[in-house]
Amino acid sequence: MQLKIMPKKKCLSAGRALLILILCQMLSALEVPLDPKLLEDLVQPPTITQQSPKDYIIDPRENIVIQCEAKGKPPPSFSWTRNGTHFDIDKDPLVTMKTGSGTLTINIMSDGKAETYEGVYQCTARNERGAAISNNIVIRSSRSPLWTKEKLEPMTLRSGQSLVLPCRPPMGLPPPIIFWMDNSFQRLPQSERVSQGLNGDLYFSNVLPEDAREDYICYARFNHTQTIQQKQPISVKVTSVDELNDTIAANLSDTEFYGAKPHRERPPTFLTPEGNASRKEELRGNVLSLECIAEGLPTPIIYWIKEDGTLPINRTFYRNFKKTLQIIQVTEADSGNYQCIAKNTLGAIHHTISVTVKAAPYWIIAPQNLVLSPGEDGTLICRANGNPKPRISWLSNGVPIEIAPDDPSRKIDGDTIIFSNVQERSSSVYQCNASNEYGYLLANAFVNVLAEPPRILTSANTLYQVIADRPAFLDCAFFGSPLPSIEWFKGAKGSALREDIYILHENGTLEIPVAQKDSTGTYTCVARNKLGMAKNEVHLEIKDPTRIIKQPEYAVVQRGSTVSFECKVKHDHTLILTVTWLKDHSELPSDGRFTVDKDHLVVADVNDDDGGTYTCVANTTLDNVSASAVLSVVAPTPTPAPIYDVPNPPFDLELTDQLDRSVQLSWTPGDDNNSPITKFIIEYEDVMHEAGLWHHQTEVPGTQTTAQLKLSPYVNYAFRVMAVNSLGRSLPSEASEQYLTKAAEPDKNPTAVEGLGSEPDNLVITWKPLSGFESNGPGLQYKVSWRQKDGDDEWTSVVVANVSKYIVSGTPTFVPYLVKVQALNDVGFAPEPAVVMGHSGEDLPMVAPGNVRVSVVNSTLAEVHWDPVPLKSIRGHLQGYRIYYWKAQSSSNRNRRHIEKKILTFQGSKTHGMLPGLEPFSHYTLNVRVVNGKGEGPASPDRAFHTPEGVPSAPSSLKIVNPTLDSLTLEWDPPSHPNGILTEYTLKYQPINSTHELGPLIDLKIPANKTRWTLKNLNFSTRYKFYFYAQTAAGSGSQITEEAVTTVDEGKMAGILPPDVGAGKAMASRQVDIATQGWFIGLMCAVALLILILLIVCFIRRNKGGKYPVKEKEDAHADPEIQPMKEDDGTFGEYRSLESDAEDHKPLKKGSRTPSDRTVKKEDSDDSLVDYGEGVNGQFNEDGSFIGQYSGKKEKEPAEGNESSEAPSPVNAMNSFV
Repeated sequence: MQLKIMPKKKCLSAGRALLILILCQMLSALEVPLDPKLLEDLVQPPTITQQSPKDYIIDPRENIVIQCEAKGKPPPSFSWTRNGTHFDIDKDPLVTMKTGSGTLTINIMSDGKAETYEGVYQCTARNERGAAISNNIVIRSSRSPLWTKEKLEPMTLRSGQSLVLPCRPPMGLPPPIIFWMDNSFQRLPQSERVSQGLNGDLYFSNVLPEDAREDYICYARFNHTQTIQQKQPISVKVTSVDELNDTIAANLSDTEFYGAKPHRERPPTFLTPEGNASRKEELRGNVLSLECIAEGLPTPIIYWIKEDGTLPINRTFYRNFKKTLQIIQVTEADSGNYQCIAKNTLGAIHHTISVTVKAAPYWIIAPQNLVLSPGEDGTLICRANGNPKPRISWLSNGVPIEIAPDDPSRKIDGDTIIFSNVQERSSSVYQCNASNEYGYLLANAFVNVLAEPPRILTSANTLYQVIADRPAFLDCAFFGSPLPSIEWFKGAKGSALREDIYILHENGTLEIPVAQKDSTGTYTCVARNKLGMAKNEVHLEIKDPTRIIKQPEYAVVQRGSTVSFECKVKHDHTLILTVTWLKDHSELPSDGRFTVDKDHLVVADVNDDDGGTYTCVANTTLDNVSASAVLSVVAPTPTPAPIYDVPNPPFDLELTDQLDRSVQLSWTPGDDNNSPITKFIIEYEDVMHEAGLWHHQTEVPGTQTTAQLKLSPYVNYAFRVMAVNSLGRSLPSEASEQYLTKAAEPDKNPTAVEGLGSEPDNLVITWKPLSGFESNGPGLQYKVSWRQKDGDDEWTSVVVANVSKYIVSGTPTFVPYLVKVQALNDVGFAPEPAVVMGHSGEDLPMVAPGNVRVSVVNSTLAEVHWDPVPLKSIRGHLQGYRIYYWKAQSSSNRNRRHIEKKILTFQGSKTHGMLPGLEPFSHYTLNVRVVNGKGEGPASPDRAFHTPEGVPSAPSSLKIVNPTLDSLTLEWDPPSHPNGILTEYTLKYQPINSTHELGPLIDLKIPANKTRWTLKNLNFSTRYKFYFYAQTAAGSGSQITEEAVTTVDEGKMAGILPPDVGAGKAMASRQVDIATQGWFIGLMCAVALLILILLIVCFIRRNKGGKYPVKEKEDAHADPEIQPMKEDDGTFGEYRSLESDAEDHKPLKKGSRTPSDRTVKKEDSDDSLVDYGEGVNGQFNEDGSFIGQYSGKKEKEPAEGNESSEAPSPVNAMNSFV
């Protein structure tokens, strides 16, 4: 098994409660860890760890050192070949090999020449498990030859002519670095006019008088030998016009003298390369350097473009005043035609360089070492690429595999060696060689067959400290063959770790994504394979995070004053804290004015240089936090502040380099108004198609005043520029001149193409048309094509005008079609469009669902099943099935009444659904219909079903009447929702003593046909509490409660308290006649006298100026929009909690109050519409579960005996005073 560790997603039995996380292993390669203890007794084939480069250029003045280092167990021995034959180092006294290593030292300093030892060397490291080989190391001695002697004649030129000064350095190894200097060893200045080429020559686009000198010297520096060679100086003389006239006059007669003129201005021509085109070949990964140098007057400027693409942004660089184009890390994609353009005011020329990128071999998959146990399988893969494609060859222990000893476990398949059922003798070192004409790759990979029990390489009892709420990583480096499985446990008792809390990595590391305080403890890592088991304990401590609880604050101080920044830090007390202050992200100035104590930084005698950002950094060994504040230093006396504003608009816009699809725009920036310009925004106007509407084109940095703009065909462009600084955007510049690009065929086709039928016999093809900007030319039209998807018909096409819809008539119903829409104009067609599938029009389904079955789940829920209809009968997109159901009659009273049908829709192809919210003990009828995009199909035959009985609601009311000394009579109304056949009533009651303690509970069964019952033999003057509910065969319903007392002698009366009702409210309204009581008569007289006095006072106040209460005036003229909401206007139903029932014992607070406008509230007569609602259609998801809300019929509440709808009066007040 190959030993790469991968966590297995599920490695545990499903029935195990606590999931032990097992790090399951998969087949993959694994490098044997370089652990010293492991390597002491672990056999391992050789591995080359260090070697000299393939192309090794040596300094002939130093000894030659050829490196070859390798590891292995047992330690390998080393041997060398030179030029393909064995190199016997013992026979050469100048050659020695380093002890325990294969590194050679050739002592040419004492006696020998470097050239003698040039050649191809290869090192072999061998032990009992195999042999590894190095690359072929080519040894060459560096050379720095002298320039050949030559006589250089002085050069005389006329001002303005071009000039090339040749260098032609001697060929050295490696090639020299060329530069031009004068006799004083000063570099000659270079510019766009004068520059050095890649070949070392010095080029003058045109010469000037100041170019005249006698010491143009070319130098060649050979870095390897640290020597510099010098060419003979070149003398250049530049003659001016006057000097030339004097020379001509002295040598010509009057008849021959025509006068000399300065060299005229001329368009560019190339000095290098020659001709209109050239070729360049480069290797992948190297630097591609392309050069164009031109002469002309004025001096030409060089531009570069790639004809069939764009230059890579991050890898393209311009050198030598843009005369050299360099692309680093060149790839095959950089192949193509590159064009350099030389341009001056008199014209432009171009040269095309065809670039081909070849590639030496490079790895796609390099072979990796395999550690296998006996009997396992594995593979070695060696995959490389290059241009041309490299050839793959295999070697075993340095010998071509074709002639190597045979191994029955090995099979070669091209770039792969497959091993099956390996044995210990299968151990070997394999070499893969990938080569082409540009180079080669050589990789060693061993197959080591081992049988080793698990070993854990992580140190025992390692302590990990982690900040709370951060990830914790506990290491468990391991090795074994076969590959061990890893388990982690926490605590001394070995509690298993849960898989959903922890993450196990392939290298055995346990990750706790969010470590908490309770993560502290001891963790045990256990490694197992079939040869044994090993375990290791590590410890985890969780520390509190470091926090800055008081941050430094922004400060503005005057020059010369003192400022203090505070930084209070809270950290884990077991960690060492250090607090550092920074200024502008650097150390504080070494100035005595800066003092730092525990929590403060103090800056005394502040000056302007002290302004900036001050940062407090708190560090522990585990974490760090920081906080910053800005210090602004102002003058002691106010000075006028500069005016900051958005920039002024740019101006002087100019269009140059006008090509078919690009143009260069340049402009002059306006004033930045004391805030630097950060960027320029360029917008364009399509004068032809959308005059007056400006669109965003591009943005460039604020340091740039030109932009190369990409254009579309057949657009009349105008441009404008806006400048942006930190305060905002400037006004737009004046529009540039207009530029009309040439027409071209469309670049794109219309989008949002759809084919949908509106009628059963048509296909409506729609699309989003191209805009005028996208048309690329005049005469925009569309070629609409269609054909049936499943047929063999050819495409049918029609060309239509610039519209967005085409209707195909006479199509079959709901048939799939393939459609496409292609744009075209007067120039040509757009690219081939994408094909879209659509359908012709839908028709109503023809067949109803069959075999409809209903299963009643309970008294309020039923499940419906049906068979799906055939797909062909749907004649459209199946949207689902729809169930219509309605209540036919009530099973309790057989009273037929019409109920609105309810509808449930089940999406998709579902064949069953649930009907919730049914009424118990009721008859229902339903049918099912299939639905498509056109509508519903026919209904299935009606299916009837009925729901079983349910528990009843509470009795509608409960009253206690005719109280006597030893009896009470109860009257009630049956439940409003019996939900079945009532079988009996249950009455429970118990006495309540003066300390509110409950007595024994008495249970009494009453026949279902009764609505009145008298309880006798009760205790006089005793309060009783009653519990009353109805029953059906399904069980007991909700109860209603009531309290009452038996009467007492001499005027004591039975008090009736407000009820405490579970599903409704009921209240006794019986009152004792107390009008004959003496105390009551006296009380009434006092009340009448008080009312009379109040009426007199009110009459007097009203006659004084006709004033009246402000409250009444406000009520009479109030804005209806701000009137308080009535509690009983029917808008909201009344809700009462059990906790609020205590308030029912306060009759004085329950009476109605008459408003000042003398209107009377009707608390007991104004009903909400919700009270009598029959419910709403629910909404259901695909499985029929109910996701809406029902609203059932709300029972009307009985009026309470102590409430009134009339205005307060003395009599009502007295009746309420109980």
